[in-house]
Amino acid sequence: MSRGPLRILLLLLALMGPASARAQMASADPEVAALRSSFEYGKYAEVLERAGQRIDRGDLPEEDLVELHKLAGLSAFNLNRTEEAERHLRAVLRLDPDFSLDPFVVPPPAVAFFEDLKNQMAGERDFLRQEQRLRLEREKTETERREQERVALETQRRRAEELARQVTVRTVEKRNFLVNFVPFGAGQFQQGRNSMGIVFAATEGALAITSIIAFFAYDSLFEERFITLDNVLDEDGRASIPVRFIPTDRARQADTWQLLKLASATGFYTVYTLGVVDAVYHHEDQVVTSTTVESRPEPKPPAVSMVPPPRLRLYSTRGGLGAGLSLTF
Repeated sequence: MSRGPLRILLLLLALMGPASARAQMASADPEVAALRSSFEYGKYAEVLERAGQRIDRGDLPEEDLVELHKLAGLSAFNLNRTEEAERHLRAVLRLDPDFSLDPFVVPPPAVAFFEDLKNQMAGERDFLRQEQRLRLEREKTETERREQERVALETQRRRAEELARQVTVRTVEKRNFLVNFVPFGAGQFQQGRNSMGIVFAATEGALAITSIIAFFAYDSLFEERFITLDNVLDEDGRASIPVRFIPTDRARQADTWQLLKLASATGFYTVYTLGVVDAVYHHEDQVVTSTTVESRPEPKPPAVSMVPPPRLRLYSTRGGLGAGLSLTF
């Protein structure tokens, strides 16, 4: 490639460099942008003084602070003030250990001076990289912690809003003490203990039915006959007396039914007594139950448009009097 096109290419890159830098820093501090413009016009002494004053005032983001130290360091280098240049450029590397100068914008001597400083600060830069990495990790952890706290607070806020929309309905149920003495588990059913109520009702019902069946079965074993007695003061001199009895061949059946009747009756009253004792033990005069329901705002009634009533209007005409009706929609 000939020297002519090469020079044109280098000139284009040099022009693109400041333009890209200005585009990247368009949103920076206005004073920093003004100092950068002054530096491009070669006002190095002014840039060095004003940049130092702005750095001393503080309250700068890290990007602007790096830019100010860079401008001050390059300005001092161009003014042959090596100590100030070294101080500012070292500050740049302490803020950003991997910072590099653009060789298309900065003259080669300044780039070589800066690279020499980077080599001198190699160990310190490694330490600064590690410290920067730890700082970024701490910031990330802190950001995650704040996000978790924010989510927790948002969850608590939503929970509080839900609780605020909920209404607790309390129901007071009064129970009659006399119901505990009603058989067939009435006391347990009143207390809401349906399983125990079913047990007592089924047991007492089975024993009661068994006792009734045994009673009628025992009574069916009896027979009735009439016995005639002579020498009785009667019209005929005789009298007939009815007699109920159980035949001897039914004695075993009678004993069985009699025993079953007594056993079932005894069992019924025993279970009934247990049911009454259990119901009295668990009795409460009143029971309060709480139910939480979500309250919903009452819907607003639809707005009723007020339509004015029709109006009758009278007006005069050439031939007499006219009338008109006006309606508004």
